[in-house]
Amino acid sequence: MTANDFNTILPEFVLAAFALGALMFGAYGGKDKVAPTLVWATSGLFIALALFIGLTGTGDRTAFGGMMVDDAFARFAKVVILTAAAAILLMTQDYMQRWALLHFEWPVLVTLSVVGMCVMVSSGDLMALYMGLELQSLALYVLAAMRRDSAKSSEAGLKYFVLGALSSGLFLYGASLAYGFSGATGFAAILSTLGQGAPVGLIIGLVFMLSALAFKVSAAPFHMWTPDVYEGSPTPITALFATAPKVAAMCLIARLLHDAFGPIPGQWGQVLAALAVVSMFLGAIAAIGQRNIKRMMAYSSIAHMGYALVGLASGTAEGVQAMLIYMAIYVTMNVGTFSFILSMERDGKPISDIQSLNMFSKKEPLKALALLILMFSLAGVPPMLGFFGKFYVLKAAVDAGLVWLALAGAVASVIGAYYYLRIVFLIYFGKESEPADSTMAPVQWAVMVAVSAIMLFGIVNLFGIEPVAAVAAQALVQ
Repeated sequence: MTANDFNTILPEFVLAAFALGALMFGAYGGKDKVAPTLVWATSGLFIALALFIGLTGTGDRTAFGGMMVDDAFARFAKVVILTAAAAILLMTQDYMQRWALLHFEWPVLVTLSVVGMCVMVSSGDLMALYMGLELQSLALYVLAAMRRDSAKSSEAGLKYFVLGALSSGLFLYGASLAYGFSGATGFAAILSTLGQGAPVGLIIGLVFMLSALAFKVSAAPFHMWTPDVYEGSPTPITALFATAPKVAAMCLIARLLHDAFGPIPGQWGQVLAALAVVSMFLGAIAAIGQRNIKRMMAYSSIAHMGYALVGLASGTAEGVQAMLIYMAIYVTMNVGTFSFILSMERDGKPISDIQSLNMFSKKEPLKALALLILMFSLAGVPPMLGFFGKFYVLKAAVDAGLVWLALAGAVASVIGAYYYLRIVFLIYFGKESEPADSTMAPVQWAVMVAVSAIMLFGIVNLFGIEPVAAVAAQALVQ
């Protein structure tokens, strides 16, 4: 390993070394007694690394013969992933302590999953890609079943594991076809074989790999695990599932398509467009009948991944830029929303029934206002920041000539607005009943207020993130 190799993978090395050290410290230093210390240390490390990557990263470089890539695209994704993971750890600590879930393994497993996510967005080879994908997934399987005394949590972990194994098999089969027809696993080498046209076998391999990665972002029709896992997992774990892993998987799809199959966007663009349409409409329609807010957020996630895929389906740098902006906004909205969901309880027990929000505004007017802003942003109501996220991806589709796809996205957005606005209706105009309690730790309250303010006034900062996302997209699409 050369000095360049080490410098390229420095963030991943630091995270992996910290995870091993934290595991030893937890095992021999008091186990769950040191869990709060590990949570704060892990969050601090994530924030420090995000600042280090964002402020010091320049240029493009590769490591281990092109297996790992450090460019503006990877750095953008890593900053979003690390920031989201740090926010989740901090805002869920009080919940984990109150419900006896704060085990020392929690920050360790989150760190290992983040290592996998960072490898995913920096991979330049199918083998490195798979290694990162499985490292992330194996840690998340364990987290889904973390509440050992809950049948629902155990069921969620088992379903996630079984269906995750199926998606891994799909990916490996697709990767074997790609290797067989191109003679290489490196993205650059696969790309070079497309000069004489794309063999049918290679396209079939790509379809299998996209199907497997669609599972990871919970895009329909590969979404079947999402509602049950979101509902059955402890709420802090659900909050994690809905944020950082989605960014990693979406950026991985962009990396694979543009670095390895960039010359044939007409082939993979059709697949992404189909996934986008099915995801947007299934997520929007299926969420309408949900009575559990975590299941509703699961279908919301499916729909939002459809909008992100609209940007990628355009096959242009503008589309990648739109996807990055959309994912950054999506993660921020979900962090704020789950900070509220974590606080929902009644008679000293956590609840997730949507009907418990009836007339919540009378009991907690400030929290109700913050939740209203978040719901409006998720629905894409202007001038909330969520509207501009959808505007960017739909504009990218129109500019790429996919007007029909943009129109489908607009229609799905109108349908999907119903279940977000239903939450607002219940909060302000629901039946007279005893609303749920909302016990928030200071960190949770601060996160919810901050995210609501960003959604309301974020258009000012959006023009700051736009050029950064443009640079990241240009680094990928050259």
